[in-house]
Amino acid sequence: MNIALDIQKALQSALQDLYSHEVEQSTLGLQPTRKEFAGAYTFVTFPYGKISKKSPQDTAQQIGEYLTEKCPTVSGFNVVKGFLNIEIADQAWLQVLNEAMADEHYGLGEKKEQSVMVEYSSPNTNKPLHLGHLRNIFLGYSVAKIYDALGYNVVKVQIINDRGIHICKSMIAWQKFGEGETPESSGLKGDKLVGKYYVAFDKAYKAEVAEMVESGKTKEEAEKQAPLLLAAQEMLRQWEAKDPEVYALWETMNGWVYDGFDKTYEQMGVDFDQLYYESDTYLLGKDAVEAGLATGHFFEKADGSVWIDLTDEGLDQKIVRRSDGTAVYMTQDIGTAIQRFKEYPGLERLVYTVGNEQDYHFKVLFLILKKLGYAWADGCFHLSYGMVDLPSGKMKSREGTVVDADDLMGEMIQIAEDHTRELGKIDGFSDEQAAALYDTIGMGALKYFLLKVDPKKRMLFDPKESIEFQGNTGPFVQYTFARISAILRRAAELGVAEGAVADNITFTANEAELIYLISECQNKIQLAADEYSPAVIAQYVYDLAKEYNKFYAAQAIFTEDEAEQVAFRVQLSGQVARLIKLGMSLLGIHVPERM
Repeated sequence: MNIALDIQKALQSALQDLYSHEVEQSTLGLQPTRKEFAGAYTFVTFPYGKISKKSPQDTAQQIGEYLTEKCPTVSGFNVVKGFLNIEIADQAWLQVLNEAMADEHYGLGEKKEQSVMVEYSSPNTNKPLHLGHLRNIFLGYSVAKIYDALGYNVVKVQIINDRGIHICKSMIAWQKFGEGETPESSGLKGDKLVGKYYVAFDKAYKAEVAEMVESGKTKEEAEKQAPLLLAAQEMLRQWEAKDPEVYALWETMNGWVYDGFDKTYEQMGVDFDQLYYESDTYLLGKDAVEAGLATGHFFEKADGSVWIDLTDEGLDQKIVRRSDGTAVYMTQDIGTAIQRFKEYPGLERLVYTVGNEQDYHFKVLFLILKKLGYAWADGCFHLSYGMVDLPSGKMKSREGTVVDADDLMGEMIQIAEDHTRELGKIDGFSDEQAAALYDTIGMGALKYFLLKVDPKKRMLFDPKESIEFQGNTGPFVQYTFARISAILRRAAELGVAEGAVADNITFTANEAELIYLISECQNKIQLAADEYSPAVIAQYVYDLAKEYNKFYAAQAIFTEDEAEQVAFRVQLSGQVARLIKLGMSLLGIHVPERM
């Protein structure tokens, strides 16, 4: 049963019967009723005054009377100016709860033929993953899980930036300063070892520049002529020429990085279905440039470079091929998008999880693809997100001041251990169980804190705030699930009856609110998908947990005299737990049954 849909149908009939006005059912928007008024849904009547020939308040009154008489789902209403607050019958709530309990796939969508591809992470192979990557990866992975829950075939991908001058900088520094150091000899993860030499390059390069300036060069001259930079540029040319020695070093050092990344991804609890490498894709798109030249979408300048003019679209001219014939990032992205839609014929959406500093790039990319005649370009979406700040300030990769992802995850798990021990929540746990709990709480706190904020917003991450067991945090939601799990274990010990809830049950307002939240599950998942925002799911599970704790504080469960009332409250608790677990899983977060 879909209560909102029932009400929309009744509203459609009301407008037809009362005012001879036909309207599409889907346009009849409902919103949650404000807490200070009775009701579950509110219908705004201001736009219908012209057809009713009445004031908004009288229009709301008349429609409310019609709904109460004609729609069994509606038990009553109240009017506040032009706002019609609609109250729901207990039997309707009861039907929602029973249907939810009977459907093991409740909240999930039916299997679809269409595919959705989500790209996230996309790291460089010259440094470890950092805090900014965490927001990117958790966002992309969660959006993939959300679309999977709606029944789409989901393909999780990353494109690894494994070529270019930045990679050669780490390679040159390792050659000059590394003395054959390896992950095995150093005890460092491979990505950290390579990142160490990226920082070493920058330090040595700055020293060379300073020395050259001191000897009479201008700063600009020194920055361009520093021996280390020239050596890195030469190494890039050698790599592009497939020099065997350079290529072998590149493969070795990238292999170290991939091993390191794999360990980090495992700790994060994320994975990928397909990997793309820039060393394979950087030549893609050249055919599309030639096709665009032939059709007049692109033009060639006197120096041989190829451009597209987007000034009519309020943008500027954009280069798509350099004068020496080499590709730019835009060329690669055009070619990679075309390849992906060829590889996956049922692909309906391609979601790029990339920071908001690339907003303009993706706006241009999608426009170019559309101009080239690819109808699927409308299915491309840039999941743009804001930067993550720490109380200590910004991060800089070259200077080695980034917040390392592994270190941060380790810190979160340690904070979780300290906080959990302090609160005495591990009584009866073995050492192994306790360690697993710290990991679950620490990683849950980190993911939830990064995902609860709308992706478009810049955010401040505070590790200690994220781990609190009260407020809008992952541990609060996890603790609520563990609390309900204990109730369900107790109910099983007492032999509380299972099955459908009796039809003579009475509800408190708090219990009705919980069932309302249960009824909203699939709507929230769909909204999260439509907005590409896991924050919708985070807010949903928080609302469930918060409302359940009000219920837990106000209502007796096992001391209730009526067995049917006990069974109802246990069943209600079980369904809340089930949807908390589902919602948290869509965020990539585990929930423990004991805390």
